[in-house]
Order: sequence, then structure tokens, then C-alpha cells
Amino acid sequence: MGRKRKKTKGGGAKQRAKLKNKVRGLLDSRPNNSYSETQIIQRLGFRDNYINSELPYIISELTDDGAIKELPDGRFQSTHSVENITGIIDHVSSRFAYLKQGEDEDIFIRGRDLNSATHGDNVEVQLLRRRHGAKREGRVVKILERARSEVVGKLLIQRDLAFVTPDNKKLHDDLFVTQAELHGARHNDKVIVRVIDWPGPRQKGEATVIRVLGPAGKNEAEIHSIMAEFELPFEFPEEVEMEASKIKDTIEDEIKNRRDIRQVPTFTIDPADAKDFDDALSFRKLENGHYEIGIHIADVTHYVKPGTVLEEEALHRATSVYLVDRTIPMLPEKLSNELCSLRPLEEKLTFSVIFELDDRAVVRGQWFGRTAIYSDRRFTYEEAQEVIESGKGDFSEEIAILNKLALKLKEKRFKDGAVNFETGEVKFRLDDDGIPLEVIPKIRKDAHKLIEEFMLLANRSVATFVYKRKKGEDKETFVYRTHDYPDPEKMSDFAAFASKFGHKVALEGRAISHSINKLLKAIEGQPEEHLLQTLAIRSMAKAKYTTSEQGHFGLAFKHYTHFTSPIRRYPDMMVHRLLQHYLNDGKSANKKDYEEKCQHSSEREKRAADAERASIKYKQVEYMSNAPDKVYEGLISGVTEWGIYVEIVENRCEGMIRLSDMDDDFYEFDERNYRVLGRSTGNEYTLGDEVKVKVKNTDIDKRIIDLVLVW
Repeated sequence: MGRKRKKTKGGGAKQRAKLKNKVRGLLDSRPNNSYSETQIIQRLGFRDNYINSELPYIISELTDDGAIKELPDGRFQSTHSVENITGIIDHVSSRFAYLKQGEDEDIFIRGRDLNSATHGDNVEVQLLRRRHGAKREGRVVKILERARSEVVGKLLIQRDLAFVTPDNKKLHDDLFVTQAELHGARHNDKVIVRVIDWPGPRQKGEATVIRVLGPAGKNEAEIHSIMAEFELPFEFPEEVEMEASKIKDTIEDEIKNRRDIRQVPTFTIDPADAKDFDDALSFRKLENGHYEIGIHIADVTHYVKPGTVLEEEALHRATSVYLVDRTIPMLPEKLSNELCSLRPLEEKLTFSVIFELDDRAVVRGQWFGRTAIYSDRRFTYEEAQEVIESGKGDFSEEIAILNKLALKLKEKRFKDGAVNFETGEVKFRLDDDGIPLEVIPKIRKDAHKLIEEFMLLANRSVATFVYKRKKGEDKETFVYRTHDYPDPEKMSDFAAFASKFGHKVALEGRAISHSINKLLKAIEGQPEEHLLQTLAIRSMAKAKYTTSEQGHFGLAFKHYTHFTSPIRRYPDMMVHRLLQHYLNDGKSANKKDYEEKCQHSSEREKRAADAERASIKYKQVEYMSNAPDKVYEGLISGVTEWGIYVEIVENRCEGMIRLSDMDDDFYEFDERNYRVLGRSTGNEYTLGDEVKVKVKNTDIDKRIIDLVLVW
């Protein structure tokens, strides 16, 4: 500035402190930029004569304090060192977002500092000096990679203006569409648009329609919009279908290279509507009184070879996706429903684990390798359950023994510390137009658990076999399915909530699983059963695929993998290839390559689960929009500052009671105690409370159900 400013005490202390923070904040927010006094005034919009006269002295104080520096040309610059980091944007609301950095602390970003970044974008963020509560704060300076170029949403046309409201709740800005870019789309259509310009602080986003899904509210349009929202494919590329169509069934030429067990009694047990049969069981008694039980898995990798477009597409999809009314398969139908599927009365190529078990379900021997089988019978779960309960029918003796062994395997798992989760799933009865007529809770019986136990045994045995092949630290690269111990903070919160129902939950080591099992048994058949199960699951870590063997907490297995579903999961294909490679005494595979594929598969698995939940939620909202106007019994499943979530007992549909609709009092959110409390009446609503509700409104576009209390 060429001269020293005198400090002054003019003006109120708060006013001066506020002015000082604004000047410092301006220069800190863009540390590489420099500003003259005039530019500072212009940018901060000062109009008051007193403030204008005071500004030079504020600048002098900041210079003396070392917070800013004066450049030779008389301009000013922050002394704050620039630190840039990268991460993924989590756009929580229209007002703010967070930068996710894996295990590192999230960075708070104000909406005005997003620089047109949207949810899921990979960005570079400049850290700012200021903080938002306990969070560090930053601003986006560069978008490294967009999460998407296309958006699905509902098209609204008002006179000459058209805009799309995104279905994705984390995309908070509408996109404008000019008349020339509508391409035949009509008002209230669900559409897919390609973004031309992303919304920013001073500009509206623009897009062009690339696909019309149909009228909003119709089943095909809504399911297709869910598929588009989660970037699920509508069809296989032509070259993939072409390659699949050319594959020949070479079973006769291949059998001589395999263990032939076509004469051993073999059958499948699957859902009634299944078309792709991944697994089969074979059974025979041995002369020593033991049982030979084979778990035979479709040999997908015999047909899908590395370097093919089929392989590339399978890796890209990584999993089949099961929406309410359809399956989006990982492999084309020629493979998933025909060549690989273990259909009844057909010879098939399989990859097998064959066990010798005694009558206590103790493994006395095991064999791994490629086989050829003949499936003598296809059971649905209901048919197999009838055989178990009646003791009559095809393979009644074999199924009875398998069920007895499965129960012993299950008993041992729980004794070792497995967690006995029975997730509350639902299925829908739909009419020909896809409209839900009934919501039916799924019930798992012994037939389901029989298959589950033998699949778990095969998966665990394959993982253990590979892990133990090499001694010491030099383990062979393999694909594991791991599940970490629960997050201590989440577990503590769950324990505190469970205590409100009189249950004690341990917080350390294997005691956690035993206490959770005790709780789950105690609440069986109680109104709070599904709620506490759901909250317990939410407190758990997420299972994932990795090349690092870390064990599986939920199953209480030291070593675990996925081997039994290669038709619908790419990690199982990786496991098949690696297992055969090591059976052939091959060298350890490239760990980095397999770890990248594991991470990709975990991400795709999460996306598939999110899409499946979205389709279930859509059908629940549609069902409740047509349901009778009646009073429902419900349980409070969530409490927030804006409302109470209630799960309806009879159909497990969840809706929300807005606090603004609770007009008998003014209710305040008590986060610590999971409740809302009436300021005048003292009325309290907390997690797990039984309430009576009616449906006030449903919104299929937003997939929400609004409820009101019935007193």
C-alpha cells in the first residue's frame, strides 16, 4: 500500500469483526487471486460510507497479523497455503454437499461452491480456512470426471417452457429443454436426456431428450426410469448376443476330461419362477456309512472365455439385477437360461465340490474339480418343503437326510458365532399390466435353509482350500467375500435403542453376535421384530469382495468366498478360474488386477441393491395409492427433524408422518433419544412405538407415502 495504516477502534466491535472476517474469507476462498481495495469493495458489495472508510484499516490489521500480504503492485493476496484434494461429491441437499474421500474425513461444500459439480462427480477441491462445525470446508475448483452424462426424469411443459425434474433425489436442479430438443416427448413423459450444460450458480442447466420411456405412472415407464436412473442396461449389445448365439454345446466331447457323475442321483431346488439354475445337489450313501454330497455349480467359465465380448460384458455388469417385475441378467439368455442352466433331465457341465460327511455333518473328505451331471428332478422350494414335512415324494429319503445335515451345519455356525439374521423381504402379486394386487412378506422355511447351508459349506471350503495351499505370508491371490466387525459407534447406538425394549447387546468381539442372536430370538413374533432386525443390520459393516482375507463376521467363517452363483455374479466366475488355475498348479495371479475387479464388483452389487430397493419402493407406493381407505397398524421405524417414518405391519410399506401435519402440538426432534416431543402436551413418539395411521397422499414420481396419525 506504500504506507502503514493506523489501527483504529472506530465502529462497534462486532461490526468490525464481521467486516474483518468477510475480507479474510474473500481472499482465503481464492488464495491464488489478488485484489485491490476497490475490487474488495466491489466484490463484497459495501455501500456504507463508514465501512468504506474503515476498510483500509481492516486491511492493515490483516497485513500486520500475517493473514494477508501486500504485493509490489499494491494489490492484496491471502497468505493461506493452497491445499487441493480429490474425491467424490455426495450432494446431500440443494444447499450443501460433502466430498467423500474413502476413510478420510468428509469435506463440507456449500452449494454456491460446487462450481456445477453434481452428485457422484470426481472432483478436485480446494480446502478453505473456514470450517462448518466439526467439518473442514472446501470449494470445487475442477471437475475431473462426471458421474453421468445422461439423466432420467419427468418432463413438464408449460407453454413454451419445458424442463426435466430428475428422478435421482441427489440431483437437485431441473434441466431446461428447448422445443427443438424435445424430439417428440410430451408433457408428463418419463424421459432420458443428455446434458448439454450443467447447472451452475449463475446458469440453468440444459439438456436434449434422447429416449422417451412413456407416460409417467405407467409400469414400463417407471421401471425403465429406475433402470436408467441406476444406469442399468436395457439390452445386450448386438455383438454380445451374436457371440453367445455361436457357442456350441460341446458336452459330449468334454465329458472325457471330467469326473462323470451322471449316474449319481441329482436334483435342483429353486424358486418357482426361476429360469437360471446355478446349483444342484447330488447324494449317495457310502459303504462306510458316510454320505457323499456333491454341490454342483454351472460351469460358466467353460463357455465364457477371457478376451471375448461376452467376458467384457459380464465384467461390466458384474451381477444380475432382480427388479420387482423382471430380471436384468449378467449373461445373455442363451447362456443363463439354456447352456449353463442346470435344467432337469439334461446333461450339464459343472464345477463341483464333493464332500464326504458323517451323520454329525462333519466333513471327512472333500474334492474340487470339473464334472458332468444329469439333473433327475427340479424341485421348487414349496415342493421340497412338502417333501420335508410329509416325508413322501421323489427323493424323500435323500432330502430328509440332507435337511438333517443342514440343521447340524447351521447349529454349528451359530455356536461358532454366526449372526442369525432373517431379513424381512416382500414379494408382489402383479396383474398383467404390472399393477400390484398384493404385497406378500417372504417366509423362509427349511427347504430354503437346506440349500443355503450347503452353498455356505461349498463357499467356505473353496476359500479355505486356496488360503491354506501356501504356508506363511506368501498366499496365492484369491477373491474373498469379507465382512468386517460392526462399527463401534453404530453398534453403541443400536445397543442404546435395544435397551429401550429391555434387551442388552454386547459391544465387543464375538460376544456381539451371541447377544444379537439372543435378542433376535427374544423378539421373534413381537411387533418390534422387523424393526430391530433392520436396525441391527444397519449397524453392521457392509460385505465386500477383496483379495485380502479378512474373514466374515456375520457367518463366523475365517475364510469365505462366492463360488456357487456364476450365472448371476462375476466374482464367482473369477473364483472358478482361480480355483482351476491353482488345481493345475499355476502361479499366483496378478493381485492388483483382481483387486480392481473386486472393487468394481462390490460397486455394481451396491448399485443393483439400490435399484432393487427403488423398484420395491415404487411398487409399494403404487400399491398404497390403490389400497383401501382404512386405518393401519404401524411401527415407528425412523425419526427425523421433519417427520416420523412408519412401517405398516401387514405389508411392510413405509411412509412418513410430517411434523407439520401433527397439529395437536408443536413437536421438536430429540435426536439423542430417537424421538419427537410435544412442546405443550409432552406427547412423545419414539422408535418402535405402535401407532395407527391412514394414507394421506402418495407420490409415485418421488416414491413417497404420506401418512397421518389416527388418534
